[in-house]
Amino acid sequence: MYTSLNKVLKSAARFNYTVGAFNMHNLEMLPAMILAAKKQGAPIIIQTSVGTAEYIGHEVIVSVCRSLADSQSVDVVLHLDHCTKFSEIKKAIDLGYLSVMFDGSSLSFQENILRTKEVVAYASARGVSVEAELGTISGSEDGISAEKAYTDPEKAKIFVEETKIDALAVSVGTCHGSYKAKTELNFELIKKLHETVDIPLVIHGGTGVKEEDIKFCVDHGIRKFNVGTELLVGWTKKATEMFNNTKENSSLRNNIVPCNELVSEVVCRKIKLFLNN
Repeated sequence: MYTSLNKVLKSAARFNYTVGAFNMHNLEMLPAMILAAKKQGAPIIIQTSVGTAEYIGHEVIVSVCRSLADSQSVDVVLHLDHCTKFSEIKKAIDLGYLSVMFDGSSLSFQENILRTKEVVAYASARGVSVEAELGTISGSEDGISAEKAYTDPEKAKIFVEETKIDALAVSVGTCHGSYKAKTELNFELIKKLHETVDIPLVIHGGTGVKEEDIKFCVDHGIRKFNVGTELLVGWTKKATEMFNNTKENSSLRNNIVPCNELVSEVVCRKIKLFLNN
């Protein structure tokens, strides 16, 4: 089923697992991701940046997600990641996205609340889920850079109560774009946020998280776990290898299929961990 973030996260909370949210960077990745989720018997969140949505076309991505969700009997959420402009969020919703993230983490606390409420009002009236961010996750992703600022649990409680968001992205030590070194999570902060905030929590920069730390995250309220850099780096490395060793008149699919197989392997491995097995 093509569905909303709110619906899949409610199930994750009930049965104590987290849902994998995987960033696509081209259309070729998309079927491999969804079919990997089907193989694991799990829902999947497909994430795009604004740039990726504009590059491929919102309608194209929505159509492929809807079609594969129905034909493969997989719960698929299409999510706009890290969007800072209401106009771009409105466009994605109007063209069929069922989940969006408003990133007001660079704003003052008060302005973040006010602008997030504006997004929630528009989205909720149309059955669309909203994720927001409090605190700042360091690193760079698709042109958005920031310095780390941990999420304050008491502010998080106020933020959630005021905005009525469906999920909260928290800064607990992760870093966007990290793949060469592993993250040291602030376990006490994750635990405190779970105790304080009564909605699903989200980890960004998931590529850098140690696999042995994922179970702690799942057991302490992390219901959406973002993975992007590992897919991007893996796909690019494999594509470079294939194109450098292939005759120029060989079918493109001979180069692309191995890249997508790598994506499938990563998604399958991560989902197994996210299911808390």
